[in-house]
Amino acid sequence: MNINFLLIILLLCASNIGNTIEFPDNWWRNIPRDQAHSWEVLPQDAKNGEVILSKRTELGIFSNLSYSNFIFHNIKYSSVEGLWQSMKYPDTSDSLDPRHSILSWEYTRSEVNTLYGWDAKKAGDMANSIMRDHGIKWVSYNQERFNYKDMHRGSDIHYNIIYAAIKEKVYQNKSIKKLLLQTECLKLRPDHRIKKTAPSSYRYHQILMKIRRTLQKEENLNCFRKNYK
Repeated sequence: MNINFLLIILLLCASNIGNTIEFPDNWWRNIPRDQAHSWEVLPQDAKNGEVILSKRTELGIFSNLSYSNFIFHNIKYSSVEGLWQSMKYPDTSDSLDPRHSILSWEYTRSEVNTLYGWDAKKAGDMANSIMRDHGIKWVSYNQERFNYKDMHRGSDIHYNIIYAAIKEKVYQNKSIKKLLLQTECLKLRPDHRIKKTAPSSYRYHQILMKIRRTLQKEENLNCFRKNYK
């Protein structure tokens, strides 16, 4: 075979491999700054090789707030946010939970499990107020109490719970799993600002990239391109 012809074939193959992943332009759509929320990082704020997990695009499904049913430890949740905020409520499986003596709860833990979006966040905010009034600085899961903001044992426990829950959300929802793999090796960034001092469980974008690496290994997938935008 002519060596020049062979080189052309190899170049064409390499070119095709590099274009196997097409990203929707919508992921980087321009949003007028005057339409942005005070907390929001807009899609166009992504740098080269990055994408914002904006609620203005389909990537918003990766938000903890998003509606996405999954079962975790035999309990059905409507969102990761619902799980997160439910830990602030009295645990019906723990008769010794001192929060049972507080009568101002507007929800039960099982009701919070079914919430998503800003309703779930609002339920958490109400719980925060009640907990402050009663000097409670811990949450609980499976009867274990911990302060998830202590940047020590409690933060580690919370991270492991949230990581496992997000993984179940991805694995149990085929469309979410497919979309995560579709992001290939883009650096995922949150659509809101996270304080540098925040516990690692807040960094859902990093959790998703870790889960994505696991998925890619399981499905023998590789990243072909370094520049995506």
